[in-house]
Amino acid sequence: MSAPNCLRCLGRRPSTATTVTAAGRCAPFSTTAVNGNVPMRAKTPNPMAKEIGFRSGARLTIKKKKVNHNEGKAPAPGERKAYRKKIVLSNDNALPVPWLKNMNAEHLASPQSAGKVLSLPSELQDQLRASEAFQPSQNWGFFRKPSTLVRTETVDLVTRMQDSASEKKTLRLVVTGSKLVGKSTMLLQAMAHAYLNGWIVIHIPDAQELVNASTEYGRIPETEPTQYMQPAYALKLLQAIKKANEKVLAKINTVSSHPELPQNIPVNTPLLTLVNAAKEAEGAWPVFHALWSELTNPNANRPPVLFSLDGLSHIMKMSEYRSPSFELIHAHDLAFVRLFNDVLSGNLKFPNGGAVLASTSRSNAPRSPSMEISLAQRKAEQAGAAPEELPKKEPYFKGYDDRVEAVLKSVEVMEVKGLTKPEARSIMEYWAASGMLRAAVDERTVSEKWTLAGNGVLGELERASLLTMKYF
Repeated sequence: MSAPNCLRCLGRRPSTATTVTAAGRCAPFSTTAVNGNVPMRAKTPNPMAKEIGFRSGARLTIKKKKVNHNEGKAPAPGERKAYRKKIVLSNDNALPVPWLKNMNAEHLASPQSAGKVLSLPSELQDQLRASEAFQPSQNWGFFRKPSTLVRTETVDLVTRMQDSASEKKTLRLVVTGSKLVGKSTMLLQAMAHAYLNGWIVIHIPDAQELVNASTEYGRIPETEPTQYMQPAYALKLLQAIKKANEKVLAKINTVSSHPELPQNIPVNTPLLTLVNAAKEAEGAWPVFHALWSELTNPNANRPPVLFSLDGLSHIMKMSEYRSPSFELIHAHDLAFVRLFNDVLSGNLKFPNGGAVLASTSRSNAPRSPSMEISLAQRKAEQAGAAPEELPKKEPYFKGYDDRVEAVLKSVEVMEVKGLTKPEARSIMEYWAASGMLRAAVDERTVSEKWTLAGNGVLGELERASLLTMKYF
């Protein structure tokens, strides 16, 4: 009698009477029938499943369950950027420095202030914060109150600004230098002098935000070549101008009406009211254009104007914006960049005097060959080099930009270098008096830190003296 042909019987182990293979076991697959039964192919196990046994002759498998990892609450929109740009200006644990003096309107222009540390008054701190003059990478939060070292270059720069304002001329200057040498701090000191002397300050803290396609933009009609405005950035800049220059703008009245604005602005209206007319991003650019026309009106008595920008190389190249034909837009075709470059090149001037300052960056900046060769030529000209001795372009390089060279063909260049040893000693004595530098400030210590800092590079001096305190 043959064995029943069913899955239950086929799944059992063969008995002694069952025909087996030569190895003594049933083969998983054979062309020869066992006990007259039809051979059956064995199942291929699933490698992604876990084998837990047999049930009724069939292999039982289960799938692994997906583990849900709790990653916490996601940050709100803009929260990471706000934390990255957070500015701390005071440290209650730092010791107060009894000999520290507040900065006034005459300090930065006085040669006697060179090599001294001066603190920023509270009102000036609010103005600089509104203009975003403080950088997150600067160590303002180590001390009781924000203070700055007045350098020889600071006195020279401020003296040039005063001369241009008294002669009703426009100072056009580019601050350059190696990495961490203090170029952004030099701009901050120039802005501090302008605020203390009643200037109107317009500051672009990071030129990268103008060209990296991170904000809205649109075409300005009836412009040739076509220019593009950035309404959201215009609203942000107007709010910063209003907050930082509120007292000065409240004392100045308009000399012409502006019926094209969302709010009717008649003659003799305070400029503060004109700035407040920008409630939405859509109307921000016309308001900024009207404010600019009022500040540069040759028939009106206006205070000097300081227009400053940090990160010059970002606006000396093609931007990341696209035209309607999907071609890259040159940075000089953006309205804010075009306005700044017109003043920097000398095509536009401030009738009542002022200054336009630009700072280069070495830590986060694209390479601009035309800017580099132009600044090198200007420095050689200021040093008295003959025309044939000026730096030359590479003859087979095609990456030069004529528009960039036209902007920088007549600017002044100030190269910021490292601190002198007396200046390094002065800033180290301030650090020690604040309790941040726990070492005797003598000639040996000053020489050691000054040498380790690459002959007085300010940022390297902070690294060698202050940043070790972060780990204690």
